[in-house]
Amino acid sequence: MSRKIKEDMVSFLENNLKMSKGIYFTSYTGLNVSQMTNLRNQFRDENVTFKISKNTLTKIALKNTDLTSVDDILVGQVAIAYSFEDASAPARVIKKFAKENENLEVLGILFEGKRFEGVEFEKIASLPSREDLYAKLLSGLSQPMSGLASTLNGAMGKLAGLLESLKSTKS
Repeated sequence: MSRKIKEDMVSFLENNLKMSKGIYFTSYTGLNVSQMTNLRNQFRDENVTFKISKNTLTKIALKNTDLTSVDDILVGQVAIAYSFEDASAPARVIKKFAKENENLEVLGILFEGKRFEGVEFEKIASLPSREDLYAKLLSGLSQPMSGLASTLNGAMGKLAGLLESLKSTKS
């Protein structure tokens, strides 16, 4: 690999590391080509970038960022999943993929800038997505208003009925 290609790769890795909300370091030893293709497709469907790079280049890129060191994780065959939007999306994909393929192992995670061990991905995978959290929040906020509106509507209906009956009795 030429020096220019290595510098471009370090720059690419550095940019991904800085922009990512969730970074998952995985060991892909034992996965065949079709399994890797399937995994890449599942990641792509969730807008997650999944790359294999040289560990030494990844270490250099990490030193150029302010992220926690993961040098102890970068040993052997390591692929990295980068999520720029939903930090828990890679965990959900990995959890789903691991049900059918036992060879994918999560070595470590940088989640919103904090380091977690690989076993924590199960807990992260159970987190709802940001959109689901927004939907629950909006539902919780609108529920009291819709309750108030139905209460007022019922009271107004009773008042209208009472006024109508008074009108008919006076006539």
